[in-house]
Amino acid sequence: MASSSRILVADDEPNLRRVLSAILTREGYEVWQASDGAEALERLDTTVDVIITDLKMPRFDGMRVLQTVSKEYPEVPVIMITAFGSVDNAVAAVKAGAFDYIEKPFEQEQIRQIVEKAIKQATANRSEPSLTLTPNGDISPSTGRHGLIGRSDVMQSIFGIIEKVANTPSTVLVTGESGTGKELVAKALHENSDRSDEPFIKINCAAIPKNLMESELFGYEKGAFTGATGSKPGRFELADKGTLFLDEIGEIPVEMQVKLLRAIQESEFERVGGIKTLKVDVRLIAATNRDLEKAVASGEFREDLFYRLNVVPLMIPPLRLRQGDTPLLVDHIIEKFRHRLNIEIEGIDDDAMEVLSAHSWPGNIRELENILERTILFCSDTRIRRADLPDELCVATSSVTEAGQPSGSETGVGGSLPTKATANGEAVSLKDAVRAETSRVEKELIAHALGETAGNVTQAAKLLKISRKSLQMKMKDFGLRDRVRDDESGN
Repeated sequence: MASSSRILVADDEPNLRRVLSAILTREGYEVWQASDGAEALERLDTTVDVIITDLKMPRFDGMRVLQTVSKEYPEVPVIMITAFGSVDNAVAAVKAGAFDYIEKPFEQEQIRQIVEKAIKQATANRSEPSLTLTPNGDISPSTGRHGLIGRSDVMQSIFGIIEKVANTPSTVLVTGESGTGKELVAKALHENSDRSDEPFIKINCAAIPKNLMESELFGYEKGAFTGATGSKPGRFELADKGTLFLDEIGEIPVEMQVKLLRAIQESEFERVGGIKTLKVDVRLIAATNRDLEKAVASGEFREDLFYRLNVVPLMIPPLRLRQGDTPLLVDHIIEKFRHRLNIEIEGIDDDAMEVLSAHSWPGNIRELENILERTILFCSDTRIRRADLPDELCVATSSVTEAGQPSGSETGVGGSLPTKATANGEAVSLKDAVRAETSRVEKELIAHALGETAGNVTQAAKLLKISRKSLQMKMKDFGLRDRVRDDESGN
């Protein structure tokens, strides 16, 4: 329901604020008002879902609001309102990171559609980590590179791939579960390329209604459809000379895929309702949490488009397969929220860190962020203790899958993956590294469960949420038969 979403409207014209508030309230949104950019930033907090701000305002203008929100609340979409004749400034704002713009005078349906898309984008943003950096954005070589945190083998492989392909025009397909940081990887690719001074334009394909997808990607001309009171550039046009990030590419409608394929192959397209062919120079990065090879096999995704996107496949492992990185992430996230929430938290005790490191994190880094933010808010001391963590983390730390191997989304899409060199010179593929890490984690979890149940296989299987037979097979594979209690050994 829209009623669960909160929108902050900032404009120095009282009548316009009242009109926007009335429209949005009728749609079921909760609306806050601010008379200028300074008041908007004072009212801004983590409960705001979308900001609508005028471009020209006294004290802090819309661009300053955008800059602050992009830095402190990157998950919150910002919609710009601009007067007729200032569209170029609004387009510049979108290139700088604004979600979209509305030109005055506007129609109610136009407002409704743009806000609906922004709410969906905000929801999608909250499934991905918003920030894993220190407050000043620095990452030391010992904890990570390119704005990403990690010392594990799989993350080192990803850093190497980023360095090798960032400054090329090749299309990259980033795969991984929600919350693993696919957008952070896309930004790292952009910022380490020779296009870093040009726009980084993103669009979440799952947040765009099917009937609006073409106009979002390619723009439209005045009169192209009801409500098109003026012409408007699409995301391809806005990304010219820069990078276009198509998130959740697996959700793009089949009927749009052929038009997208042409735009990628030919670097040209027409606006909706237009006859002029536009040429662009765009580096494309796509991301998905779906298995596109399965989607191709089922006819949901075009094979030719898949191969155009999958030039460089880059799989981001889930947090449960890189648990050695958890302490690094925890330290950085605590530092982030210490500044954002203005709460004195010095760190985390070892026993609490053990609980966090043992959890399987199905929601990945985003879930870790959410848990830590909640914990910091209610922490009664300057250090996080085990007792401060949610009960569900302390009761059951994780579970092992029935299959015992990563799914397709965990091992990547699109054939063999790039390799990395080990200390002894042997080449180890990213897929092999992921499998090795999976086995290590499984063995540790099974050993822990057997320890917790004093070697009772039946109880350990229940704790791990797998069948007794599966557990016995894994115990044999991992050489853990000696952990079984005497009265269980014959079973």
